[in-house]
Amino acid sequence: MVPLHMHIEDQRIVNGLAAQASERRRLLDAGTRRLGWKAGFGTAAAMNGLGTQAPLVGFLTEQTLRPDGATCEIGGWDKPTLEPEVAVRLGRDLAPGASREEAAAAIDAVAPAIELVDLHGPTDDVEAILAANIFHRHVLLGAFRPVSDDVRLDAVRLDVLEGDAIRAEGVDATELLGDLADVVRHLADQIPATGDRLQAGDVVITGSAVPAIPVSPGDRITVRAAGLGQVEVHLA
Repeated sequence: MVPLHMHIEDQRIVNGLAAQASERRRLLDAGTRRLGWKAGFGTAAAMNGLGTQAPLVGFLTEQTLRPDGATCEIGGWDKPTLEPEVAVRLGRDLAPGASREEAAAAIDAVAPAIELVDLHGPTDDVEAILAANIFHRHVLLGAFRPVSDDVRLDAVRLDVLEGDAIRAEGVDATELLGDLADVVRHLADQIPATGDRLQAGDVVITGSAVPAIPVSPGDRITVRAAGLGQVEVHLA
């Protein structure tokens, strides 16, 4: 029998997730609908700097979901930043302690995504980062396509455009983040510390596929993936 809760030895993570869970519960109790989860600070450099062994986990609700092509107001933010990401959707529950193969099998669809964050706090304090929900502000999702022989998680390549200019082309998210099924597996191990678990239907954004991009009002950013379509945001 797989345990509901995996023991987390890092007290910074335990404390941060407890604070995060309190805010999430407040939102859900007020009627906000769950959307899923996010990975952050999952690059080798970020984990080395923080002294962590896996990506940090944050939560997503429909309160911060914006439609593809939306205009998002960022003028009052401290450090508005955009992250081009690969989003996955789970077709089945994923328990803590799952293998990489079990995590991969739980993923049933994939899409390009954009996350907007406001780096308004310390980026070297694990507990504070988690308590601030890893600085999450908005998420925009492209259309999901079912995983198949033609749509493989390890074959997703992203292009990032600023206006009509290509900023990055053919980006393989695994170069920065490692195996994306492993990212999902690591989140499944941490989420029970928030009083929940990865469930069928949850969306997971897996972390920035390129170094996070500082943005300003007036910018237009498009993230597209061959065979998957695109997602775009206008900033004001």
